[in-house]
Amino acid sequence: MAALFPFRALRPTPEAAARVAAVPYDVVSTDEARALARDPLSFLHVSRAEIDLPSAVSPYADEVYQRARQNFETLRVTAPLVAEDEASLYVYRLTMGGHVQTGVAGCFGLDDYDGGVIKKHEHTRVDKENDRTRHMIELRAQTGPVFLTYRASPEVDTLVASAMSTSPLFDFEAVDGVRHTVWRAGAAGVAPLVSAFARVPMLYIADGHHRAASASRTRASLDGAGPAGAYRELDGVLAVAFPDREMQVLPYNRLVKDFGGRDPQALLTALRGVCPVREGGSVPPGRGHVSMFLGQEWYDLTLPAAPAGASAAGSLDVSRLQDSVLGPLLGIGDPRTDPRIEFLGGARGTAALEERVRSSTAVAAFSMHPVSVDDLMVVSDAGDIMPPKSTWFEPKLRDGLLSHLI
Repeated sequence: MAALFPFRALRPTPEAAARVAAVPYDVVSTDEARALARDPLSFLHVSRAEIDLPSAVSPYADEVYQRARQNFETLRVTAPLVAEDEASLYVYRLTMGGHVQTGVAGCFGLDDYDGGVIKKHEHTRVDKENDRTRHMIELRAQTGPVFLTYRASPEVDTLVASAMSTSPLFDFEAVDGVRHTVWRAGAAGVAPLVSAFARVPMLYIADGHHRAASASRTRASLDGAGPAGAYRELDGVLAVAFPDREMQVLPYNRLVKDFGGRDPQALLTALRGVCPVREGGSVPPGRGHVSMFLGQEWYDLTLPAAPAGASAAGSLDVSRLQDSVLGPLLGIGDPRTDPRIEFLGGARGTAALEERVRSSTAVAAFSMHPVSVDDLMVVSDAGDIMPPKSTWFEPKLRDGLLSHLI
């Protein structure tokens, strides 16, 4: 069962929250982070501290982590960031247009992560784990939450609604139009939420696999630095857990930069030998379909069925596209490492795909039908791993609103 622990959050004052809050560190490049962090209070100065150093400095250089710690200490004074007097839990609501999702923020047990109660669906990269592990150790803090989901619990729903009956701690609209509203659960509401999550059988990482893995590695690295006890701050990972029925998954689209010697017409001919191809729109009509932009036209591809006995992950559209088109026709054997393929989150829309092809920075684009949350859970429950860049969750949490000091 899921272990949930209250924590003494380090947070901005309500007046500074909108200025401090920043997009997750891993959804922007260094150049994009630099452009977004013109406000000196932006948490990107902490999560992506290379933006305050010369461009020639590697994002993984020693001085980047030292600068992150310096910026964190400065921000604690200038924002200011304040530490709660008592450990608490929080309710975090995201509103994006007509979509609303509300989760519980707290520290979830790393024993559950290491033991498989918190389930994964992605491989992690060692270089990215190294980066966030070093960041956590340097700051002695987890500064961005992992994004979790779980099968909805009416008991949790009731407790969350009760916590939202009070005035929010934060309530602001970010520059991207997403509204972030955070409530602090009252003292009387903490224990019932902890008990309710103890009856949630499994949690699933939607976004933040590297943060979770790095929190586990940080605990292993620092273990013994503090007093032993039933629960130590090292034993938890900062996360927000949302019920599955409120999650919004957008497609993770593909761009191909060259055809490996094929011309567009030859590719189209080869495709027709693999699957039905017809003129179509930019959005796939349903599962089993992919929309392809090639030669200034959109085509609808009906993907071949997954082979008999295929795993849950192998039956996903992203796997079927890889196995029937990208691999055999274009020679893209490993989408994790092949420089000829690029991925674009669905929040940017299909117009962005068209623009990349029309500008000749890509030769073809593939617009995917989104994977469902149920797909994610089935794959995770089977102990399987999804293909790279299968899911894009939107809206996203903001870094800097709630930090966990370790």
